Amino acid sequence: MAKLTFIGHAAWAIEGNNLKGLIDPFFDGNPQAAFKKDDFLDVNYIFVTHGHGDHLGDTVYIAQKSKATVIACFEITLYLDKFGINTHKMHVGGKYKFPFGNVKLVPAVHGNSIVTQNGEVIYGGMPYGFIIEVDGKKIYHAGDTGLTMDMALLEKENIDVALLPIGGNFTMDVEDAIRAVELIKPKLAIPMHYNTWPLIEADPTKFVEGCKKVGVEALILNPGESVEI
Repeated sequence: MAKLTFIGHAAWAIEGNNLKGLIDPFFDGNPQAAFKKDDFLDVNYIFVTHGHGDHLGDTVYIAQKSKATVIACFEITLYLDKFGINTHKMHVGGKYKFPFGNVKLVPAVHGNSIVTQNGEVIYGGMPYGFIIEVDGKKIYHAGDTGLTMDMALLEKENIDVALLPIGGNFTMDVEDAIRAVELIKPKLAIPMHYNTWPLIEADPTKFVEGCKKVGVEALILNPGESVEI
């Protein structure tokens, strides 16, 4: 049985057969973080949706300590290679079978850059979300994205859990996230990327209510809480 644990913001722990992973491991500087980065030095995979600091987060530190393989787009892995990190290079539309199951990169509408410690801005390629298959379940982590008609294609993926941003300003707001749920039709929708800072304040109960109206179950997880699927 697969297990998802909400770390806070857009960061998640994901567990299943042959998988102990992190998605967008943002700990340091994350006011929502329910754990510390040193709590996850035994992971074997890290998934990074794009290079912004609140998503790339503590990838370098955790990957160096754990020897985990980082799954990300070609441009981000080129940056990570400089740190001696194990990486698996992919790109949007690509699919690959790992020991735990398939991983597919799907489009997101956002930006993608890395700001180095010297203030240099590095192009990070196209942004994307992940469809991660583990223990016979499909988890869609949308990354940072606006609403897009590409999401209609995800209905055919038979998504079990959709992790969707609802905070607005940088991503979809609640209203657009509900429209995304209508297109994707997951079995379960969980909101993320909201209330981390005042700029992305949102009411997740409105998301849950909206999902119910379109016939999809939704669940609010507080940082530190888990769900088994």
